[in-house]
Amino acid sequence: MVTTAVTSPTTTPATTTTAKPAIDSDFDTFLKMMTVQMKNQDPLNPVDSADYAMQLATFSGVEQQIKTNTLLEGLNSQFSVLGMAQLAAWVGQEARSSAPVAYSGAPVTISYSAAATADRAVLVVKDNEGAVVAREDVPVASGAYQWLGGDAAGNALPSGFYSLSLENYKGDQQLGNASPVESYARIVEARSGANGATLVLAGGIEVPATEITALRVP
Repeated sequence: MVTTAVTSPTTTPATTTTAKPAIDSDFDTFLKMMTVQMKNQDPLNPVDSADYAMQLATFSGVEQQIKTNTLLEGLNSQFSVLGMAQLAAWVGQEARSSAPVAYSGAPVTISYSAAATADRAVLVVKDNEGAVVAREDVPVASGAYQWLGGDAAGNALPSGFYSLSLENYKGDQQLGNASPVESYARIVEARSGANGATLVLAGGIEVPATEITALRVP
């Protein structure tokens, strides 16, 4: 098969103009108005010195506000860098969260909390399409558990993404809705964005840093 490359027509880059912040625009307008006022005032009836003093005070206040805003922007940038420096130390560790599990054949450490009055706990496994692929009785306790990744027949599930939840029972009666199950996964990258820091886990799953409940050294 012959692939034909399509060349886009050459276009002249558009000139972009960076808009000034509102307070900068107000500052420029104020300065122009004050200059015009000084040039065009009546020599026989000049502006009262008290009015000039008030205008100069306003001018100084606007100038200080601009400097303050610039300083705050610089501090925000420094805080972002500091936050990323702290998160960099997380890379390589294992994070616990309720994000989907990227299963690749190896056992996965999960963590859950069974209901205090439950006498049976069932781990429910759903595939990436939301279909239930396994239901597994697990110890009625709270803490870590090794999920081996088996299907309903006990065979290993194919590699992929799976969501886990826990159903609690007392006798034959289910107690409330299924509760989330957390799992551990290695952190491979830390990113900073408009909505805060995001951690990328092994398998490509992205989790907000605020949703990490525990860290451990693998």
